[in-house]
Amino acid sequence: MRHTPAKTAADQPRAIGMLNVQAKARDGRSAIGHLRSSGCMKALFPRSTDALEVITINTAGGLTGGDKVSLNAVAGVGSELTLTTQAAERAYRAASGFATADTTLKAEAGARVNWLPQELILFEGAALRRSLRIDLAADAEALMVEPVVFGRAAMGETLQDVSFRDRIEIYRDGAPIYMDALCLEGDLTLQLARLAQGAGAMASLVFAAPNAAAHLDPVRALLPVTGGASLLHPDLLALRLVAEDSFELRRALLPILDRLSGDKLPISWRL
Repeated sequence: MRHTPAKTAADQPRAIGMLNVQAKARDGRSAIGHLRSSGCMKALFPRSTDALEVITINTAGGLTGGDKVSLNAVAGVGSELTLTTQAAERAYRAASGFATADTTLKAEAGARVNWLPQELILFEGAALRRSLRIDLAADAEALMVEPVVFGRAAMGETLQDVSFRDRIEIYRDGAPIYMDALCLEGDLTLQLARLAQGAGAMASLVFAAPNAAAHLDPVRALLPVTGGASLLHPDLLALRLVAEDSFELRRALLPILDRLSGDKLPISWRL
């Protein structure tokens, strides 16, 4: 098992960033209600759909030991908020400490939030602690995906010393409806060869909406043999998928995300 990277009093965070954004309904569309950013976290707002689309940018170029980034986003009453990333996030080797990335999302009454980041790529020596919490009103909707790539296959990379802990929590009206935790430590190449037939990438997806059940069979039909989907509640669809590499992962995810997003997947997913 990988030990916690050493940390001394002289260590300084390489990057700290925060982004707060809120969407509000206005004239049949969703607009910016509040925006604040600091440090390495920035945002772009392409005008593409009636939803408020936010492209988050980590100007530090990746995450390494000591980095701390956070995102807080709210889809206000009756609005739709879609968040994605400009490119894949990268977790690099940590000389000391851990990088932390915390995301908190909220969808108020009649609202929808879409959390659609591009892949997280883990590099050799990465040490990352990541969390995602989504709070939904009784009639709010959410679509989330978290793709993870275990090194760049085209570069012949292997992961023999990595520490990655990830937690996802979803609540509706204050009650937990989805809880997931992942802990990967040490030689991931060896572990994945034993547990996942050498998979080089994986993704978790959750769709919380009144019509979730209607998507179950069509989503299953789109999945390769290395994926599975289940209806955890009448309004909660959950999916897990492993793939040989990031290309195969994205190829499997795109038609599913198109369906569940209503063909409103952010353009950055297709670049």
